[in-house]
Amino acid sequence: MEEEKKSIKKIKAVFSRENVIAEKSNEANELYQKSRFGELVNEKYQYSLMEALYLIEKKRMQVKDSKGKIIKADEFIKKSKVIDKNFLIRYSVYKDLRSRGYIVKTALKFGADFRVYDRGIKPGEDHAKWIVYPVHESSQLTWYEFSAKNRVAHSTRKNLLIGIVDDEGDTTYYSISWIRP
Repeated sequence: MEEEKKSIKKIKAVFSRENVIAEKSNEANELYQKSRFGELVNEKYQYSLMEALYLIEKKRMQVKDSKGKIIKADEFIKKSKVIDKNFLIRYSVYKDLRSRGYIVKTALKFGADFRVYDRGIKPGEDHAKWIVYPVHESSQLTWYEFSAKNRVAHSTRKNLLIGIVDDEGDTTYYSISWIRP
């Protein structure tokens, strides 16, 4: 088993502002085809900070800074928290969903944090089933904010999941939907 792990080549990538960029490679292509990690943009793979950290932790990616220095996971987290103050909350939800076998992609154009595809479904084959908003258990949501999130889910024909992350990093999900009496 150890030999198998050593034989897996890592994706070589560079930290670039708000994402991570990798040249096209067999490793990057394989992970994209199998699990839809990254997006192909201008003949390079572009990864969200969430995807990159997940792949770093799984020992499938090596990220360097602009000077060629390898960025370890703890340093990657520090850099990401500067860009996104809620990075760890969002990452807890991302990691939990990915580890459960779901494909998770950003959902900025929907006004949400993530869009999540049902198991066995890849982006492009069908639409995402859920949009997800990660929040810390101590966060407060106004009824207006809650309603806005629910309207986004309803208007995009997706189910709304609120992922509540506790201080230990564990996530509890609540599914919210519209009903007609």
